[in-house]
Parts: sequence; structure tokens; C-alpha cells
Amino acid sequence: MEHLGALLLLLTCVSRFPLTEGFPKCTTGLFVCDNGGCVPLSQRCDGVNHCGDGSDEISCLSCTNGSFHCVAAARCVSARSICDGKLDCSDGADEQLDTCALLSKAQTCARSEFRCANGQCVPSSWRCDHSTDCVDGSDEENCDQNECELNNGGCSHMCIDLPFGFMCDCPTGMRLVQDTHCEDVDHCLDSDVCDQICAHSNGSLACECQDGYELTAKTGQCKATGAVAHVVVSTHEGVKWMDLSGSEQRNITYKRVSPGPVTALNANNTIYWTSPENDVIYRMSLDSSDHRPAVLLKASTSIQGLAVDWIHELLYWVSTSTRALHVASLNGSKQRQLISGLSRPTAVAVQPLLGYLFWAESGASPRIERVSLGGTSRIALINSSIRSPVAISLDIPRGLLYWADSGLRTISRVAFDGQHRKMVVESNGYLDQPFGLAVFESRVYWSDQLTNSICSADKHNGNMLQVSQRLGSVSPAGLVILQPLLQPAGHAACGIPGELCLSACITDLFSEKPQLICTDPQHANFGLSETRTPLPDSPFPWVLSLTVIISLLLVGVVLWRQRSEFCAPRSLSLLGDVTLKESQDPLLLSKLPVIT
Repeated sequence: MEHLGALLLLLTCVSRFPLTEGFPKCTTGLFVCDNGGCVPLSQRCDGVNHCGDGSDEISCLSCTNGSFHCVAAARCVSARSICDGKLDCSDGADEQLDTCALLSKAQTCARSEFRCANGQCVPSSWRCDHSTDCVDGSDEENCDQNECELNNGGCSHMCIDLPFGFMCDCPTGMRLVQDTHCEDVDHCLDSDVCDQICAHSNGSLACECQDGYELTAKTGQCKATGAVAHVVVSTHEGVKWMDLSGSEQRNITYKRVSPGPVTALNANNTIYWTSPENDVIYRMSLDSSDHRPAVLLKASTSIQGLAVDWIHELLYWVSTSTRALHVASLNGSKQRQLISGLSRPTAVAVQPLLGYLFWAESGASPRIERVSLGGTSRIALINSSIRSPVAISLDIPRGLLYWADSGLRTISRVAFDGQHRKMVVESNGYLDQPFGLAVFESRVYWSDQLTNSICSADKHNGNMLQVSQRLGSVSPAGLVILQPLLQPAGHAACGIPGELCLSACITDLFSEKPQLICTDPQHANFGLSETRTPLPDSPFPWVLSLTVIISLLLVGVVLWRQRSEFCAPRSLSLLGDVTLKESQDPLLLSKLPVIT
């Protein structure tokens, strides 16, 4: 009992002793500094002395926020302290040559971005705006300097230095987009009321239509004349043909395969399609009675997009298996890889009248790019605010490219030069998983694999949504609209700026170095079986040509007389029975029958 009483007395004394006296009072989620202070755990080992005694940067196994790790001292120093001529690590690791070499090779920022001292990139417009955007605060340092002196402040045209920071500006007739770049003001595209041709004069707009279209009086829309337009869509039950309203449809093939892209040559009513599962591209003439598909060529698997160049009679496609853009002749005799090293190409389109070839990529770096028909002059039209472009289509009368983005669930458009970007259709319940895309007259059409439907909306603003066809359990994929006006006749654009060819100018596309050369830039007539040479302006060529012809005739006469002196009379009589074919030359004696 004596021992028990002593124990109770000891516990009573201890309970009255202030155990927390001398111990820091940091709550959960805070780091205890050696000086008794408390800092958030997120500030531990970030290269900044938050404790005041540096204890939050000691015994660090790794560093955060781009700070540098001094391995020997197990501490972190700020990124601004690296390669500044002062030893911050005890072993001088922050000033060693290999460390500084790596720093110089760090990822650079875009033209429109400011590079923080720790390597972070932020928009240039955030520089010196009284708000710390760089983790290390370097965007708010040295704000009395003129930012426009460095890379023009990231501005494409005019940079204006301000007491705090700077701003980009544009010349008259241009406007600022994305804070740093200028684009031309286009009143027609801004108003976006004309289907095709737009004339702006004295603040008013007048709409017109191209040849083959009629301007409706009530709506001001351009309606196609001539052949009635139809839609061809690829499904897992085969290829279907339907009218634009969806009131009539029928299967034209019945082969059950995974649906893929489809395109057409309107001049002869021929369609081309493939399935991502196999490496065969099929073709079929809709004018034939049996509608029997034929194999055009063996290409590659995972083909995602097809496009026909109706001027040069070429077929383009992109494949995710080869990560490339390919081209082949429409008769299937030749093919080659045109653009390689792509990320995940998903769609392709061609405008041969201007010499443009477009394609879309998703993946790590989604974008839409443009090149010449020969694969040169490559530029990016869209590389921001884009997630997963799956289809592209051209509005040729207005010079616009439309694309469907399954990641953003939108349909947008942009001019062929990359300007005048606009979102047209937003997610509306029928744009969750688009695949095919087409533009015709005043509407944009697409297929949606989530709702198994074919839809359309106004191509200017996305209004007047119509679900023209509900396919039930049938999943649609690529689609194409058949109407001759969608592939207008015209001169081929050659590789030389400003030069047009009346004939095809791709003469060596399937060689190692594709070239765009006019076969006859002044007189050739593409599409005709015979090329007629125009009459020369000067009489001298006529005289020279006549002299050559007479000389050839005289030589022929002399050769014939020499032959007659050594031949029997009966051989001469047989010459009257000889009928020369068109390809035979009467002056070449080897083509005459042998007399025995």
C-alpha cells in the first residue's frame, strides 16, 4: 500500500506539471521549424527559406517547385540561385558546368509567354500586373524595365510599354486575338450572314452565290441546282445511301465490318471507303447496276480519314498505325507516304484548286495543319484550345475549314490561313461522339456514334438543329455528301505562288522528292484527251515548220526510189494492199511486210 500511495502522489504531481511548456504548438499539416515557427508542409523543400532559420530546407531528399537539390547538404536552394556565380550548395553543385549546361537546355517558352526564373512559363500579359504568377515571384521583379525591348513583348505587331507592364496592339484594319496576335478584320465573316460570296461596301453587306447555286429571296441562302444531293454513310452493317432529309435510305453494301471513313469522286459517282480493321481501300461506282465493291489498293491498317483530289485524281489518307499521311493515284497503280512522323492523325481534306492539303491530329499535341499538295510549306492552323479533332470538312465557297472535336464536343471553323476562328456548334446532346463531317449549302452535317444519328445545323451559328436520321442500333461513322458542285471544276494551283495550271501540275508526286510543275502552264487543258497547240503569233515558225515537212517528204521519196531499184516488180504491186495503222510510220521500212 505504501508503494501504491507513492505512485498516486507521483501521478498527481506530473498531472499538475505543464507538459507542453517548451514544446512548439503546430497543428496537423504544418512543419515545425527549429526556431519554433510553423510553416505549411507544402512549403517544405521548395528552395525558399520560410522558417527564417532555413530549417525547412534542410534534410531534403527531393525538392519541389523547380528548386535545386543540394545532395551533399540535403537542402534545397532557389532556382534563381543556380549558376549565379555564388556557391549556395556546400559542394558548389549549383555552379558546376554540367548543372549550368542542363539549365541552358531547359524548355523554352512560347513567343507570347514570359519565362520565370525557375523555368515556369506564364502569359506575357501577366508580367508586372501586381499579381504574383510565377511561383518564385520573378514575374513581378524589375518592373521598371521596358518589356517591349525583349522579343517585342511577344506581340505579333505593336508592343506598348506601360508604367506597369505592357500591352499588345494592332494596326488599323486588324484586331487583337489571344492578347498577343493580330488578324485582319473581315466584316463578312464577322457578321457571318452570307452562305458564299459576300461583298462589303459602305458598311453594308450584299450576298451572292457561286455558279450553280441560286440565291433564295426569303432566306438569302444559296441552294444548289442540278443533281439532288445525297448522303453516303459508313456503318457496321455496310455503306448506306440516303437523302438529306433522311426520308429515304437503302444499303448499297452489306459487308459487316467496323465502320470507317468514306469519300467520293462526284464526277463519276464513285465512292471510296475502308475499315480501320483491315488494310484495304474499296471503291464502287454508284452508277453500276450490281453495286459490287472492288479493291482499289492495299494500304495500311487503322486508316482514319480519306479525301479525293478531283483535279489530279488522287486519293489521300491518314493512318494511326503508320502515323503518316499517304497519297495514291485513283487507279491504284501508285502510292507513297507524303508526310511522316505524325502523332495520331485522324482526318484529312484537300482543296486542289488552291493547292492545299489539310489534316488533323489528336493525342499529346492536338492540332490542325496545312501543307501544299507536294507536302511542302507546312504550317499549323490550330494548335490551342483543341482537344480531340476527329473530322474535318471544307466550305470551299467561303474558304473555311470545319472540324469536329469529340473532346470538347464542339464543331468549329477557321479560315484557310488560320484566322477568323469561331465555334459554331456546342454540345447539344447529339455531339458527344462525332465521327463524320460535311458542309453543304447553309448547313453542317455530322454523324454521332453515341446517339446513332445523322444530324445537321446552321453552319453560321449552330441554330436549327435537325436530326435527319436515327439509325437505331446501327452505329454510323464517316459520311460524304454527293453533289457535283461540291467538287467544282477549275484550274489546278501549282507550286509556284500566283501561277495557275490549266492542266495538272503534279507531275512527279510519287518520286523521292515530289515536285509541283505545270505541264503546260499557259495552254494545257486538263480533262481533255487531246492538247491543242495554239497558233503562233509570228509567221516565222510557220515557214520553219513547212520547210521541215517538205524536207521529210523529199527524204521519203528518195528512200522509196532507192528501194524500188532493188526490189522485184511484184513487190511494188503488193504495196497497194498494205494498210498502215495509225501508229505506223510509212517512212520506216522495217514496218512493211517481208516479201519472200
